Amino acid sequence: MPSFALYADEWGAYLFITIAENQNSDRERLPMKITFLGAAHEVTGSCTLLEACGRKILVDCGMEQGPDIYENCELPVHPAHIDFVLLTHAHIDHSGKLPLLTKNGFYGTVFATTATRNLCAIMLADAAHIQEAEAAWKNRKAKRSGEDGYTPMYTLEDVQKLMPRFRTADYGEPVEPCDGIRVEFFDAGHLLGSASIKLTITENGVSHRIVFSGDVGTPKRPLLCAPVPPTEADTLIVESTYGDREREPQPKDLEQRLAEIIDSTLAGGGNVVIPSFAVGRTQELLYMLRRIKDRKLAMIDFPVWLDSPLAIEATIIYQETLRSYFDSETNALLDRGINPVGFDGLHLSVTSDASRQINADITPKVIISASGMCEAGRIRHHLKHNLWRPECTILFVGYQVEGTLGKKLLDGAKFVSLFGEEVKVRASIQTLDGISAHADRDQLIDWIAAMEVRPKRVFVNHGSDGVCDNFAKVITERLGIEATAPYSGDAYDPVSGAQLAVGSRMKVRGRSTEQTRRFSAVWSRLYAAGIRLMGVIERSRNCKSKDLAVLTNRINALCDKQEKEIRK
Repeated sequence: MPSFALYADEWGAYLFITIAENQNSDRERLPMKITFLGAAHEVTGSCTLLEACGRKILVDCGMEQGPDIYENCELPVHPAHIDFVLLTHAHIDHSGKLPLLTKNGFYGTVFATTATRNLCAIMLADAAHIQEAEAAWKNRKAKRSGEDGYTPMYTLEDVQKLMPRFRTADYGEPVEPCDGIRVEFFDAGHLLGSASIKLTITENGVSHRIVFSGDVGTPKRPLLCAPVPPTEADTLIVESTYGDREREPQPKDLEQRLAEIIDSTLAGGGNVVIPSFAVGRTQELLYMLRRIKDRKLAMIDFPVWLDSPLAIEATIIYQETLRSYFDSETNALLDRGINPVGFDGLHLSVTSDASRQINADITPKVIISASGMCEAGRIRHHLKHNLWRPECTILFVGYQVEGTLGKKLLDGAKFVSLFGEEVKVRASIQTLDGISAHADRDQLIDWIAAMEVRPKRVFVNHGSDGVCDNFAKVITERLGIEATAPYSGDAYDPVSGAQLAVGSRMKVRGRSTEQTRRFSAVWSRLYAAGIRLMGVIERSRNCKSKDLAVLTNRINALCDKQEKEIRK
């Protein structure tokens, strides 16, 4: 008998039919295989499928952020067939589609560090809230225009179903999720709880070590420890966000530079508006602002408003987290009873009313708000109120993806659209160089070179188109290691290095419209309902003939009605 499995995502529904003569519980043992799905020649949407020891494993399941450059291949297996997920860290471009995976049938385990699990609980809930709120707004608009409704990618209920599937394993605590596979997490120094992941896979008496770098941080960052490379690897999958540049040496006193920007702006009666990623970057900024006040670097005793419910929740997690995640300087503060991310003059804005009052108050101030690339969240309201004021400063402290509002402002846009209104850019647009959560080219090379047993093969992902190719060349030139930058859908045997499948090289052309998303998502739900109905029919085989007749009449009546609608 054939087996059927439905996979539905925001783009469509896919029916997989498997035909086998002798199906049994034994898992088919096939050659080891790595399939690159997301963050291939792109910076966001990390997702890689590993098949080994008869298991199907996802490493990260991230959401694309910013413009989609290349056509990404869909997950080639039904989510119910994924045995477990290994999660490098909580950022949405690495974790953001986990609730969708669960919604579509995944019932396996997600392995991550404790801090990553805790951050995912708030970050994924926030992502679901945003999608539900956006869907409600679009549905009101669609109702007025007579268009079909809009379905969010996932809801808070999907997040709640996902979270019990997490199993934590902290740095230096190996786990064996199944026979033949051993997993170990190493501190990546990128975000609280972030990890590089080493898998030791043993089949037929032969072991192969695969390392996923995750996002690699920089040394000497506030709060966090320096990245720790795994000791050995046969195959390495490495990020390349800054793989094309050697960052300028960090200023000796970055806090002094920040204090100068605050002083000059507030003295002129303006606000310093800082678009910041709610988790990670915001807490680093709070750490620096506390030190500025402690060191009395600023001439003005300035107030700070943190206007992001997610950032506030994340800050609480930072305050309550395991001390093993922090560097020695932070732990020394904790020993003295000092809150490393709190200080006098810090105001937390949770409600919408409190957020609106920030700009109603004319007192010059520092405003920290999300999102970091200005694509969503309360930061857009603060930009609307401050961009047109020449006395204000918009200070960027993080990476800006091409096509985002943040990138447009950095590139010198004279006007931007906010809430349907054209806003003239008169404020000073500045960047605080030296703050980065990603290692640059030379730091990544040093990270690889520090391995006691270097990999024989390297795959480069999580980099812009062209950057990942260039970084692959640098790895080969400097370290003498064969390196490749795969595209979405490319598949390899990590042991032999042979390419098993060639993916898509097509760039996106006008597909990513909201209307396309809406229609395909609604049709996916309809298709899934049809598959569910077939299951009900199959399970009704032994019901009374009278009940079967009633069900048949109901289905036929529904079909007759829909056929009439289609013919119209």
